[in-house]
Amino acid sequence: MDGLSQRVERFLEQRNLVTDALGALEAKTGVEKRYLAAGAVTLLSLYLLFGYGASLLCNLIGFVYPAYASIKAIESPSKDDDTVWLTYWVVYALFSLAEFFSDLLLSWFPFYYVGKCAFLLFCMAPRPWNGALMLYHRVVRPLFLKHHGAVDRIVNNLSGRALDTAAGITRNVLQALARSRASVTPAAVAGPSTPLDADLKPSQTLPPKDK
Repeated sequence: MDGLSQRVERFLEQRNLVTDALGALEAKTGVEKRYLAAGAVTLLSLYLLFGYGASLLCNLIGFVYPAYASIKAIESPSKDDDTVWLTYWVVYALFSLAEFFSDLLLSWFPFYYVGKCAFLLFCMAPRPWNGALMLYHRVVRPLFLKHHGAVDRIVNNLSGRALDTAAGITRNVLQALARSRASVTPAAVAGPSTPLDADLKPSQTLPPKDK
């Protein structure tokens, strides 16, 4: 427990969006940041348990702040933070894929969204207890190194077939357009012809000139 409290204290001493907001509240209310953080976590947990739109709130927590931090990482000269947030998005994508198949069953459990929110906060936590980095190095990276050759071959085969299919469709469309242009009659292209005198009716012929 002491280790966890020390980690929380170190996190509150860092400069980020959350700690800046807690610092502003501490300056206005006079309440210490750790108590404000504990109250915010308690209210968030209660809302995720009993509030309306818990799924939306959980997804916003897992997306909005990481997106903001990722933009800051891109704009910063350091590349270490880029690696951290890129790793987070890899883990987030795999988690979303797994959640697609399990959400219909697990969402009925009362603590599902609390656990999901805690997992996402764990994945975006600062070093050295960043969950995304732990999961990547212990689970994702070994699987990638073991199977990336087969995955690359499958992707190359699928991309080659997709290009062949697209080329065949384009060729068929061009051939159909060429046949449709060739089937147009010359009369339709040249326009309507001028009637000759022989085709005119007697009433349409000109009267003879007087001698």
